[in-house]
Amino acid sequence: MFVFSILKNKIIKLREFLLYLYVNYIFMNTKLTLNLDKKVIENAKFYAKSNSTSLSKLIENYLNSLTQRDKFSENEISPLVLSLTGVIPIETDSDYKKEYQEYLLKKYS
Repeated sequence: MFVFSILKNKIIKLREFLLYLYVNYIFMNTKLTLNLDKKVIENAKFYAKSNSTSLSKLIENYLNSLTQRDKFSENEISPLVLSLTGVIPIETDSDYKKEYQEYLLKKYS
């Protein structure tokens, strides 16, 4: 019985430690106080509610998009564009209008 109680205490301590890690390192949320115009806050709350999100998440996503955008210079191609490169083959010497007209004639004839 004594061994069981020691084991139980170790499991409880491990569980508490894992919970601590989960809360502090997975959800590294920090409170932030902002001073904003009352009307801006009301509009933002309405927007967040109508888009099924929280105001905090809305602001977090906005700030994240700003900082992500700054990572790329204007001449640098974003990873999303790079991932789409080559999806559509481009033939420089073809007449797209003529090909499209032939496609439409074939489709609707």
